[in-house]
Amino acid sequence: MSLAMSNITRRFGQTEVLRGIDLTVDKGELVALLGPSGSGKTTLLRIIAGLDWPDAGSLAFDGDDWLARSAAQRRIGMVFQHYALFPHMTVQDNIAFGLTVLPRGQRPGKAQIAETVQRLLSFLQIAQLADRYPSELSGGQRQRVALGRAMAIEPRVLLLDEPFGALDAQVRRDLRRWLRNVHDSAGTTTIFVTHDQEEAFELADRVVVMNGGVIEQTGRPDQIYDHPATPFVARFLGLTVELPVTMQAGRAQAPGFDLTALARRALPDGPATLFLRPADIRPVADPAAPFRLTEIASTGALRRMVAENDSGCRIESELARRDCQGLETGMPVSLSALAGQIFSRTASPGATAPFAADDHIPHALKENRL
Repeated sequence: MSLAMSNITRRFGQTEVLRGIDLTVDKGELVALLGPSGSGKTTLLRIIAGLDWPDAGSLAFDGDDWLARSAAQRRIGMVFQHYALFPHMTVQDNIAFGLTVLPRGQRPGKAQIAETVQRLLSFLQIAQLADRYPSELSGGQRQRVALGRAMAIEPRVLLLDEPFGALDAQVRRDLRRWLRNVHDSAGTTTIFVTHDQEEAFELADRVVVMNGGVIEQTGRPDQIYDHPATPFVARFLGLTVELPVTMQAGRAQAPGFDLTALARRALPDGPATLFLRPADIRPVADPAAPFRLTEIASTGALRRMVAENDSGCRIESELARRDCQGLETGMPVSLSALAGQIFSRTASPGATAPFAADDHIPHALKENRL
């Protein structure tokens, strides 16, 4: 069974929020919709949930047209950022709520509801909280209760909208690991919305990067991190250093840079842009180099450095403190790039540099760009 979306579009007035979304989510898969605010993530989630309808396109679960089904008929479980628990109900009553409001023909008996609630309380490790009210719980505990309420109806698809956004950093990290374990144990098909890269990469089987109402790239977390398909994805995932380079016979060249570690790219000769992460740039002392270290700042374990040349090119790098021995402000350095992504400056906007024949790229890495 799979959830299939085809050419989903949605407009609010003159604003096109979703511009032709094609996406399939397989049974038991955990997929993250990742992107900045305004990219269309939550609108797409609401359409899947039956809380909104597209202007065009199709949405089907296991071949069943969900656009012809109400939210209740789709049997969706949804968890919101701010929990949306009923304050006058205990934990066990909150979890039981979805079962008690099912149509009479589908509603379990009281004993079966009680058994389901007790099983979920134990499964979610909150049995000791059964008789408490939401006001007596921590944020992390409330989120577990919200997840239990969503899971009680045995949803076909579980939807999470920024589920950890209201929690502090440590609680978010703990709950991410816990949620991944819950997902693996329950086997529920899950889609969650986030703007947090770390959250998406740690939790998801597959990440869908969205921007401006389109899907920029779809793939496994490590594939997207190592091989961003568009300049937007590169910038969004931390490749914040942009260096003008010249392509020659598939190799990038730039004065003062050692780019020999980069794989050959199937790009035409001429101007291109190399996207780098600061952590993938290594300054090396070199009296003949055109760059000089102008800034060195410490964050404890790391040293952040800035190198500049006479033409005003400013390159930031980040090294472990133990790798900075002998580097001082004012010292001439050459810069070595360990990894990066190259995009042709003559290609259409968003076009990625394809790999040359001697490189290997999995099929799933190819971008799903609309």
